[in-house]
Parts: sequence; structure tokens; C-alpha cells
Amino acid sequence: MSESRVAIVTGAARGIGAATAQRLAKDGHAVAVVDLNEDSCADTVTRITKDGGNALAVGADVSSTEAVTAAVERVADVLGPPTILVNNAGVTRDNLVFKMTDEDWDMVIGVHLRGSFLMARATQAHMVKADWGRIVNLSSTSALGNRGQTNYSTAKAGLQGMTKTLAIELGRYNITVNAIAPGFIATEMTKATAERVGVAWEDYQKNAAANIPVRRVGKPDDIANAVSFFASEDSGFVSGQVIYVAGGPKA
Repeated sequence: MSESRVAIVTGAARGIGAATAQRLAKDGHAVAVVDLNEDSCADTVTRITKDGGNALAVGADVSSTEAVTAAVERVADVLGPPTILVNNAGVTRDNLVFKMTDEDWDMVIGVHLRGSFLMARATQAHMVKADWGRIVNLSSTSALGNRGQTNYSTAKAGLQGMTKTLAIELGRYNITVNAIAPGFIATEMTKATAERVGVAWEDYQKNAAANIPVRRVGKPDDIANAVSFFASEDSGFVSGQVIYVAGGPKA
């Protein structure tokens, strides 16, 4: 087991974020489970503590500077200085570009891009002081383009640029910054998409799996496993990289 650290995982109430928080706790880290509403984090925190881990629920709007500052300060006060950050918080507001509203654009860019920037800026000070840090940004195969997702695709592509730039800036402080770009992962978010387009959930997954070389859809744990590596001591010479965890080389 690697040295115990303090990790922050945003969007950790469910799905990929919850699986990641649990995995990092299993790796021996204290984990701040961050989501928009603190109450929604209770299940993730309970699962971690039942397994003997240390977790703290934190409610924060990651697109708000004030909320992020307060959240990171609370984590530092209760758990200790955070030196692992997983920027997972996300929303979708899908629509074709001629139907996409200003609000749809601003919401998605605000949570994914602004939120990741604010969280990285707030936590890097603790990492620099510790001369050690790990930042993992959640991108997506949608960064390569996806119909009806101008806002989401732009945000996820932007996160790849942010990842590479932060890796350059922060590397001298023994801080690595990497990104994971999931393919189709079975979560509440993808299930909601199936409902929106009127396709039964099981059929939706089967159709997706048929186009994935390994012939299955992804699970939140598939992403959590990759995060675990990037957050570990073993990844110290890997930085500025984007790994597509998508069951094959094509989205």
C-alpha cells in the first residue's frame, strides 16, 4: 500500500465518482466526498466507513470560487492537506447546436472546465507545500466529437489541454497531472440518456457494447482502477497524459 494521503473526489455521490472515492479509500487514503449537496454524499461516505475507511461529506458548487475555497479549507482542517484531486464533477445538457441555449452552454462549461480549474488552483497550494501531488481530470471520448454535445465535447477537450498545461507548470513540485477519457460507462447519467432517446436501458447497453472491441460496456470500477494508478506513487514519471479507458482504440 502507498503512503496514506488526503484525496478530494468531486461528483462523488454516485457513479464514477463514488466508485473512485471508494477505491481511493481502499488504497488507504482519507477521502473528501464532494458533490453539490452534502446529503447526497451520505451513501458513499457510509460505504467507505463501513469498510474501515475515513471519509468526509462536503457539499460544494465547484463552479463557485467561494464554495471551492470553503470546501478545500474544510477538507484541510478536518482530514489534512489534500494532495490528491480527482476532478470528476459533471453535468450534461445535450442538444443540437441550433437548439442549445446560453444556459445549457454555461452550465456544462462552468461545472467541467471552470470547476476543474478552481479545484486545481485551490488544492495545488497544498501540493506545492508538500512537494507531492496528483491531479486526475475526467475527460471523455466525447472530446473527439459527439453529435448533440457541443458544450460537453468542448469542455472535455478543454480538460485535456488543461491537463497538459498543469503538468508542465506543476511538475517541478513533484505534482503529476493526468486525464482519463472514459468511453461508455454504465451509470445513472448514461441511463438517463437512454430514457431521453426512448431506448430501453438493456438494449442501449447492448447496442453500445456491439461497437466496443472488448464487447462490453464499461463499469465505474474500470475508471476507478485507472484513477488509483494515477494517484499512486507508481505513477510518478507519468504526467500530462490522456488515457482512453474505452474498451478499445476507438470511441
